[in-house]
Amino acid sequence: MLPAVHRLTDGDVFRQAARRGRRAASRTLVVHLLRADEACAEPVRVGFVVSKAVGNAVSRNRVKRRLRHLVREQVPLLHGVTAVVVRALPPSAAASSAELRADLGRCLEVVRG
Repeated sequence: MLPAVHRLTDGDVFRQAARRGRRAASRTLVVHLLRADEACAEPVRVGFVVSKAVGNAVSRNRVKRRLRHLVREQVPLLHGVTAVVVRALPPSAAASSAELRADLGRCLEVVRG
């Protein structure tokens, strides 16, 4: 489970990350990353978007749980980041955890630049 301190709950920051943040896509995910200001000392916050296009409620919740687990491993590597938004694409429902882990890792490497 992702600790509460790292959960993105502010709608404004969520929108800013999705609109102004750096973006990288793979077959199963799209990752948006918003960099922090130099004076910002807040922890990184992560939000997820899993639409009905991914599948029924059971599939969407399974994808969210898997993504939360995978992102939790990546949080210590995200220094200087304000917000990360991970959007699941429809193929994510059928993807294995290894595929999701690889796609997430690649996307985060690209957006961290």
